[in-house]
Amino acid sequence: MKGAYLTLPIARLAERWLSEDKDPETRGQIERLLAANDEDTLEKLLRNRIEFGTAGLRARMEAGYSRLNRLTVITASQGLAAYVAKAVEGAQQRGVVVGHDHRHNSAAFARLTARAFLRLGFHVYFYPGLGLTPEVPFAVKRLGAACGVMITASHNPKDDNGYKVYWENGAQICPPVDEAIARSIGENQLMEQESWDEDGVEADPNVEDVTQRMMDAYFDAAAGGLAADREANSRTELRYVYTPMHGVGAPFATRMLAAFGLPPFVPVPEQMNPDPDFPSVAFPNPEEKGALDMAKHVADAQGVGLVLANDPDADRFAAAEKQPDSSWLAFTGDQLGTIFAAAVLAMARRAGISDERVAMVNSTVSSRMLSVMAQAEGFRYADTLTGFKFMANELLALQRQGFFVGFGYEEAIGYMIHDHVLDKDGVTALAVFVQLAAQLHAQGKSVADYLEEQYARYGYFVSANSYFVSPDPAKTGLIFSRIRYGPEADEAGADVQRFEFVRSVHGDTLRYPRTIGGFPVSYIRDLTTGFEMRDVDKVEAEAPLVVGLDECRPTFPVSAGSHMITFETRNGGRLTMRTSGTEPKLKYYLEVRNQDNDREAAARDLEAMVNAVACELVRATENGL
Repeated sequence: MKGAYLTLPIARLAERWLSEDKDPETRGQIERLLAANDEDTLEKLLRNRIEFGTAGLRARMEAGYSRLNRLTVITASQGLAAYVAKAVEGAQQRGVVVGHDHRHNSAAFARLTARAFLRLGFHVYFYPGLGLTPEVPFAVKRLGAACGVMITASHNPKDDNGYKVYWENGAQICPPVDEAIARSIGENQLMEQESWDEDGVEADPNVEDVTQRMMDAYFDAAAGGLAADREANSRTELRYVYTPMHGVGAPFATRMLAAFGLPPFVPVPEQMNPDPDFPSVAFPNPEEKGALDMAKHVADAQGVGLVLANDPDADRFAAAEKQPDSSWLAFTGDQLGTIFAAAVLAMARRAGISDERVAMVNSTVSSRMLSVMAQAEGFRYADTLTGFKFMANELLALQRQGFFVGFGYEEAIGYMIHDHVLDKDGVTALAVFVQLAAQLHAQGKSVADYLEEQYARYGYFVSANSYFVSPDPAKTGLIFSRIRYGPEADEAGADVQRFEFVRSVHGDTLRYPRTIGGFPVSYIRDLTTGFEMRDVDKVEAEAPLVVGLDECRPTFPVSAGSHMITFETRNGGRLTMRTSGTEPKLKYYLEVRNQDNDREAAARDLEAMVNAVACELVRATENGL
């Protein structure tokens, strides 16, 4: 069936789409392309089905099996519902939580999702209005639901949307659950007319509007566990500007700050209301250069020294602070992670929780500063693969061992500060940050001062995270192949010295570079080939090292379907290179630590390693990147 589908002539495939699609808008798009005989565009839209992964679905909204539209949302929901009904005991009675943001089609996609679950006898806990992403994982955990679905594309461009799935524990799905759901979607493609019915979902007796009940519980849980002193908070003279970036965050931020006893924010008027077209920003991501410019202008005009932001679905948090020279310091995701970690540890101590009981995690591409803090203070630390699906499940495992779930973060401005939401939560992060800033303000300190205190205690960390646009997967594969196996015999020019690890069982010889930017490589982890080794610079250079079947296996899962290599160097450097799962990018995450807090030395080392990534490893000029 699948093979026949893939080999259908494109005109037949378009006819098949038209026989299935009941949406006049997307039907019209395919009809116009057929009339114009635009086979190239039809191929892009129809030939391959959108892939369901650990992030669920995310794609541009338009017609076609490879895009997000009513048809693909219905089939995804049918497959998900069928799998959950089989895999989770009592699933129909336990129910599903469904929410959505403000993007184009989000409300319709949410209702179609609810309809698919209703048709299989599920109780549906529904958020009919515009919501923030954390509301779904919160409700899944609080209600004991079988799963949850949030319709959002977070901070993607305005033409995108997404379908984010949470499992019964309240965390995002992890392998192999995602693979099983993908198979179930493939087995549940048949749609009835009722599947397309968006009307009347809220009136169904099996649909329960949980907005009021769950939102009350959400704010109570956050403030009850994290608000330090509401009376002291209410007395602060700290002023701060806030923007939700044309997203849903403003009313939730307002209520969360009030729950902490904190004064209201100074708004950015042009960006306060939800607008799916994001008219005042080129890209609705607070991390992007220029995204906070309008908020900074408001702050300058009002004489305010702190700018705060959520991304459009309010699961991420960003901050910038005005410095004594009137410049703005935009904190990086890792710097905010360090600030939150120190604050959470102090809060745990005030609550009488010993350092040994506290657990914190971050992703493997995030700063090692959290690891150094853990070594110095004695709390439990773990790193995971990229994504809160891994971090949340790691924290749950540590919680079962008796640890207090303290904090988890990823460098892409995502922060989990309480186990009531097992995912990043930008609104809770906002309130905790303002509370900390108010405490520091009362002491005559800035947030930048607080960060400097952490550097003085744990050493200076400086990072450079970036990417190369690499639209040709074959070329990207060759770049990684050269890093692993060395250059081809006919390649012109000099090469760096390389290790030789002979894996007879695999029939290959790994020839990773011995240096990066002139700094000796001390550690290698390749999650594509399945190789991990510490103190590699102590391996003799004269002879190859034979690696046995059970030697040098990574502790993290290995996936041959994507590229990911990590190197550490003796100068305190750490470099991770990986391919993006959603964009044609070769990403790198580079950090240098200087234990003596020598900023100039760290900056020099970082610059040398950034140049080495471009020139020695990626060879950007030679590869036209």
